[in-house]
Amino acid sequence: MEILSVFPSKFQDILSANDTPSSVAKKELASLPIRNPVFVCVISYTATCEIPGITVAGANLESLKYTSPADAEFLHYGHCKCIDRVPVTPDGKPTPAIITRAALRLSNIPFFVVDAGSKIKPSIPHISFDIPSGKNIQFGNALDIDKVNQAFEYGIILGKQLGRTSSMVVIGESIPGGTTTALGVLTALGIDAKNKTSSSMPQNPHDLKNRTVSEGLKNANISFGSLRNDPLRAVSFLGDPMMPAVAGMVDGVLSSGSGDSHVMLAGGTQMAAILAILKSLGRSLERISVGTTVYVADDNSSNLTNLIKAISSEIGIYKLDPHLALSSHRGLRAFAKGFVKEGVGAGGLSIVAILKSNGQIDGRSLLKAVEQEYDTIMNRIR
Repeated sequence: MEILSVFPSKFQDILSANDTPSSVAKKELASLPIRNPVFVCVISYTATCEIPGITVAGANLESLKYTSPADAEFLHYGHCKCIDRVPVTPDGKPTPAIITRAALRLSNIPFFVVDAGSKIKPSIPHISFDIPSGKNIQFGNALDIDKVNQAFEYGIILGKQLGRTSSMVVIGESIPGGTTTALGVLTALGIDAKNKTSSSMPQNPHDLKNRTVSEGLKNANISFGSLRNDPLRAVSFLGDPMMPAVAGMVDGVLSSGSGDSHVMLAGGTQMAAILAILKSLGRSLERISVGTTVYVADDNSSNLTNLIKAISSEIGIYKLDPHLALSSHRGLRAFAKGFVKEGVGAGGLSIVAILKSNGQIDGRSLLKAVEQEYDTIMNRIR
């Protein structure tokens, strides 16, 4: 059971009827440098997630601040230390980190955690960018500009080191409310993202997101596209700390001097904001791709491909079907019904893991590994 398909640079869907990539897709996939990949998960926080109805990333308002550090701890331990429970909703829907951890264990890809504004610090060794969490973008003052610049600078420093040691740097994120801040920054940069960003819920709260961003624009005294030439300022008004950190890391990897390092942005519509920031800064978008799950790529309530196409027609978007709809567990099948969908680098990291394995990891083995992780965490609850 093959689980990879691809939207190449012109965004046509070339997935064949028997769920295997066409020759064009295979050629594009084969061109990715996956000799020695590394995964970096950036954890962060924005008070925007506290707006009622914006996200279901946490079981309740108080738990939202633990979402990102809990994901990071789960990747390492298979359980959490910052909270006394595993990252599963009361009705059994797990964090997407369950897919990421399964792919990491199968592939042996090394990973690092970067704290870029997480409200709670994870109880694992991690790299700290020493920046505060983001404020609610409704008020048009998400971050101090000096902290945005610091996050970007630190990202460049780390990215250069990663680019010198790894041919493929996969970057994922964990930040509740991140699709709303993505909408805010994309809007300030002149990208029409209204009703195109994804959601962790089947019923995408577009009206709430749009109102939130409109209030932020008004309070910041800016308008659609008015900061298209000042993206870091756009982040300070309407973004979150993850954005400048990841944008800086990408910039650092691609300017590291190795000449062939590639970055896969592992995530959904939030990664469109990263691409827009880099383009606005005048950076080349060559050697960057986006990897996500089919739950985001094929989501009728959002439009990842058109978002990225509005930024560049040369970005390859790779999508993975973890076939969770075939799982015997209702909590995992929920992904295919519109819940959670993506996060913690799940789609992109799994794609690179499969490519690195040279056929040793396939759809069956990945699904089995995800189900094993799920069984383990559910047994802890019982």
